[in-house]
Amino acid sequence: MDLKQYQIVLVNLDTTIGREIKKVRPCVVISPNEMNKYLRTIIVAPMTTTSRKYPTRIEIKHDGKIGWIVIDQIRTIDKQRIIKNFGRLSKPKIKELKSIIKETFVD
Repeated sequence: MDLKQYQIVLVNLDTTIGREIKKVRPCVVISPNEMNKYLRTIIVAPMTTTSRKYPTRIEIKHDGKIGWIVIDQIRTIDKQRIIKNFGRLSKPKIKELKSIIKETFVD
């Protein structure tokens, strides 16, 4: 599977511990294309429909539902966890995601 940054993919996140986001759910690929091409792992931000507005969450409409991209639960996963591809984030959402990631993790 040729994975690109900012694709939305369906991922099996189980098994988890504690408050980690679990189940099969959409995730946004945030690792760069160079990593996605050569490594067997990718970095994703899970999506959820049960959340509140936090500074590390981006509201998004996907598959007819309102949900959030959860930047505070970024995970590295093996590509074997991916079930299918859902498409890609819009340019405005990519810009917002990049801004939140920078604000959260970079001075």
